[in-house]
Amino acid sequence: MKNELETKNFIPQKYLKKRIKKNYIKKLKNILKKNIVNINDNKKTLNVLHDKFKFNFKKEELEKFDKFKIIAIIGMGGSILGAESIYYFLQEKIKKKFYFFNDLDEKKISIFKKKINLNKVLFIVISKSGTTVETLTNFLSLNILKKKSKNILVITEKNNNFLYSITRRFNLNYIEHKKNVGGRYSVLSEVGSVPAYLMGCNIKKFRLNILSFLKGNKKLFLEESVLKLVSLFKSKKIKNIIFLNYAPELEGFLFWCQQLLAESLGKKGNGFLPLISNVPKDHHSLLQLYLDGPKDKLFCIFSLDKNSKEKISSNDNLIKSHFLNKKELYEVKKAQRKALTKTLKEKKIPFREFKIKTNNESVIGELFAYFILETIIVGELANINPYDQPAVERVKILTKKLLK
Repeated sequence: MKNELETKNFIPQKYLKKRIKKNYIKKLKNILKKNIVNINDNKKTLNVLHDKFKFNFKKEELEKFDKFKIIAIIGMGGSILGAESIYYFLQEKIKKKFYFFNDLDEKKISIFKKKINLNKVLFIVISKSGTTVETLTNFLSLNILKKKSKNILVITEKNNNFLYSITRRFNLNYIEHKKNVGGRYSVLSEVGSVPAYLMGCNIKKFRLNILSFLKGNKKLFLEESVLKLVSLFKSKKIKNIIFLNYAPELEGFLFWCQQLLAESLGKKGNGFLPLISNVPKDHHSLLQLYLDGPKDKLFCIFSLDKNSKEKISSNDNLIKSHFLNKKELYEVKKAQRKALTKTLKEKKIPFREFKIKTNNESVIGELFAYFILETIIVGELANINPYDQPAVERVKILTKKLLK
């Protein structure tokens, strides 16, 4: 099988606790075994990684929506970031136009209502709890609700939440959101797979490699990475994870990663601050700080091997003699990335590298699965519950109180 994703770590020993690896190896083995059991248990969150995961929909039921060429997804956080990740990673092969309402943006709503015939738009409204204030605000402000609307599809839990109550009152199209799959872990469930199907993607291919990091050399990489990340987590020498992104197609995925890490591990005074830095643009604004500032950062470098359609070419003698002549834009970015990794090594600055060989369904599915596994295991090794977000709930409660 072709290796579509190459990974490596460069984390100098001085950043790691010397004895933590020995202390944690046995515990890691037990956690891995437990999580493999959880993958096979349809009542557990990790069941979403099972190769025969059972969706709460059939593809035939979605065929009636194929006629829509414009689709708007309304959601927040994990309910929408996964679909955005897929769309921007695979956008070149997607023929339909997608809009994402993932914030409270009055101007965006207003322009959308003026410029688009809303009757020709399929609206997918996603909220696990069915009470997400921003999702309900965007949904209701569009003024599209009517009995038996054929262009509204709701994904939420089946209980007495407000969104499900609306779905029943107006007899809307509905798919049940699984109770055991939390928002930030839901991308490979109905939450991401329904939009992906409507994008024209092969949703079976997303699952081809999702268990690859539980086998062979990739499992060794997962174990090594988890031990090193827990060591960094415990030592508190590293406070920030900087996603250095050389592939614009991956920006949506990295925003998904940002939420995953922040909500899962940012607890009890602990956590990494995950930040997205688009490069080479940020070479000319932040690189000085990265290389010569505080040594409190772990860099995760993402790139996509992709031959450029754009190439520098000229018959002018001055340009012909320049080293950039005949170079593809991809070659320039590749050289910049190699120069950076070489400099990071020389300065003994910790980094990880994720080289993606092609942008297709299986590789993005593999990335989703890897970071879900890694984050959960790091949390469990560090005695952090990776599934909840108790601090966020306080803000939600106060918001609703102030609006009543």
